[in-house]
Amino acid sequence: MSHSKITRRGALFGAAATLATPTLLRAQSQDAFPQEEDAISTEVPVRRNISSFAQQHWSDHFDELGTGCLLADITSRAVHYWGPDGETYKLFPSSVPMSEELTKRGYTTVVRKAENPRWTPTASMRERDPTLPDYMEGGAGNPLGTRAMYLGWPAYLVHGTHDTRKIGRQSSSGCIGLYNQHVEILYPLVQIGTQVRLV
Repeated sequence: MSHSKITRRGALFGAAATLATPTLLRAQSQDAFPQEEDAISTEVPVRRNISSFAQQHWSDHFDELGTGCLLADITSRAVHYWGPDGETYKLFPSSVPMSEELTKRGYTTVVRKAENPRWTPTASMRERDPTLPDYMEGGAGNPLGTRAMYLGWPAYLVHGTHDTRKIGRQSSSGCIGLYNQHVEILYPLVQIGTQVRLV
């Protein structure tokens, strides 16, 4: 059998790849995946958990929808949101705490929201890294990104990040981080009082 023979399956795959190329190039050029970032050559490679990054149902975690439900799945490094209308569902990749010691699990609610939030590192953060500032205004370089949703637990938030390399990694001091583009989609949907679960 000749190796140069074109099969129907091969032709279909080739056509699909050709059609997908412009979309892939556009996706790679978006701000969420900057091309000019330095490689993270000093960090240990992350073991991906794609099999766990799957749609879930709110009723597996909450008794009722109420004003909405937000689930941060630490294992799959994903944030799920279900709106009070029973129709709205969002799923985003996230960053998670660096260690189990920094991880809070359980139920709480969203108690406050802020656009371009200010950042005040906690005492334990400054103990781990004495070079951190006492305070930082919102804007470029602020580790809370463009939006933040404060949880009922002090110093725990769901927020954006300007450092896109953190998403999908164990990289936070306890918070759940999202791409700024994603937190800006989620922010107007989440109401004060939205139920939250970290698992």
